[in-house]
This record gives sequence, structure tokens and C-alpha cells, in this order.
Amino acid sequence: MSDNLRFTKSAESQGAYPPSASHRLLESHFFYILPAIMLFIKPFKNNTMRSSYYSFFQFSLLLFSFMSCQEASSNIPAQSTPDWAELPALKNKKVLIVHGGWDGHKPDLYAQKVNKWLMEAGAQVTVSDSLGIYKNETLMAEMDLIIQSVTLGKLSPDEFKGLEKAVKNGAGFAGSHGGFCDAFRNHTEYQYMTGGQFVKHPGGQVDHIVNIIDPDDPITRGVPDFETHTEQYYMHIDPNVKVLATTTFNGEHDNWIEGAVVPVIWKKYHGKGRIFCITIGHDPNEFDEPIPQKLLLNGFRWASGSKYEPMENWLRPVYQKN
Repeated sequence: MSDNLRFTKSAESQGAYPPSASHRLLESHFFYILPAIMLFIKPFKNNTMRSSYYSFFQFSLLLFSFMSCQEASSNIPAQSTPDWAELPALKNKKVLIVHGGWDGHKPDLYAQKVNKWLMEAGAQVTVSDSLGIYKNETLMAEMDLIIQSVTLGKLSPDEFKGLEKAVKNGAGFAGSHGGFCDAFRNHTEYQYMTGGQFVKHPGGQVDHIVNIIDPDDPITRGVPDFETHTEQYYMHIDPNVKVLATTTFNGEHDNWIEGAVVPVIWKKYHGKGRIFCITIGHDPNEFDEPIPQKLLLNGFRWASGSKYEPMENWLRPVYQKN
């Protein structure tokens, strides 16, 4: 968690910006100019005149320094602000964690870990092991973020109505793996909201690469491609979501999908609510690793900002005519 919240050094503090023209002039000519000025001043016997020239010299140096600083500051690009500043903070955000469903994905452990990380970030967390909490209209209206880990299971019409109403009104909705994108398989309206549905993981848990394809998004900025060992989810995805990371199947287990590229991380909106999904995490302990944990928490932070941040242009139509 500390890695996720750590202030990143700006390029300026790391010496990434080249010296300005005035700095270069000062460096290259200062020790030639100074003796000449001193020689010019030395012949004056009159102390008053000499003092005046010294004062003028001091003023000139101060003016030159001020102009140099102004030029240097104008050369600092706008993106010198650390990237963490572009993600909403979790501090004081009201977050609901709902867990349950198939035990194979260890939803209780997932909830414990996420609750710990959110509490460390200063969030106000409510944890529930019942989907019935979605029917609590008062509580749901207060939530900034809803995190779900419920693989399979069934969602009643009233439960979905309560969840969707909260999301449409601006609560973020986020999760990982089957607890989010393989929940309520027969509920197509839920899939319409989340933007994706698991269909298969050829070979079970396998080594594979996750490729970051949008390095400019605040969720993935500064995160490299990485290798992981977990279920490589083959997803059916809304072709309009904004995809941030993908994985490529090698065809070892199903040769007809060799070279198939499938999203691993995406984000979208449903009404006013931000939706975030990352498909790795068959075992919640995978998120103890720095990169998966950073991506998960960055996604939570982004999703928690629905009520406070401007709506993004998230649509990325795959089949748009050029």
C-alpha cells in the first residue's frame, strides 16, 4: 500500500530538464564577466562612485537571476505534477465490500485484504456477505464505491435494482476475476453494466503476460508489462469499453485461439457510475504482489471518483467505420 501512495519525484527534482539558455550563458561567461567588471570598478578612487557601481552590479546580478528563474519555470511541462494526483483519493470515501458466492475464489480472504488496504488509505468501509444489502436504499445512496467479490450466485430483481440505481447515480462499481466478471451468469443486464463476461480459462492456471496498452491512463501510468501465474480469462467484452491491458493466448490448449488478444483491464461508465474490472486474481494472494496490487487499488481510486470528477470520454468503439 505504501508503494501505491508514495509521492513520485518530479522530473525537475531528478534533473530531467535541460538548463535554460540564460543558465547556460551564466555558467559559460560568469567567470569571464566578473573579473572584467571588477577591473572596471577598481580605478575609481572615489568611494561614493565605487559604492554606486557595486550597488549597480549587485542589482544586475539579482535581475539576471530572477529572469533565469522565470525562464526555467516556463520550461517545466504541465505534466510535472505527479501522476498520483490524477487519481481520486480514497480517504473519507464511503466504500461497500460485498463478498460471497463460490468459495473457490476465497471471497472472504479477498474482502479481508481489500478492507485492510482501504482502511489504510483512510476509507470508511462497510463489509457485507449478503447481496441483500443492495436493497438498502439509504446505505446504497451514501456509497462512493461498491466492490464486489461474488462468483456465480443469483441476484434477485430487487437486489439488482438497488445496485444499478446506486451506480447510475454515481457510485463506482469495481472488482476482479470471477467475483466481478463471472457473477450471475444468467443476468444479462448485470453484464451490460459491467461490460464483460468470463467464458473460459484454457489450461486453468498458466503463466502468461499482461500487456499494458494504455500507458497514459492514470490507472496504468508507470506500470510495465508483467508476467503472472493465474487463470488466463477468455472474456466476451463490450466492444466499446476503454481497454487498458490485454493478454495474448498461445494456443497451447486450444490451438484455434493462438494469437487471440483479450482484455484484462478495462473501464467504462454505467449512467454516472464508473466501472472498473481486472480479470486476474484467482487467488486473492496474487494482489500481494506490487504490480497487481497497484493496478487494483488504482482502479478502486478511479472508480471512487464518479460523484466528484468530470465524466470521461470512455467510449472506444472497436467497429467504428474509419
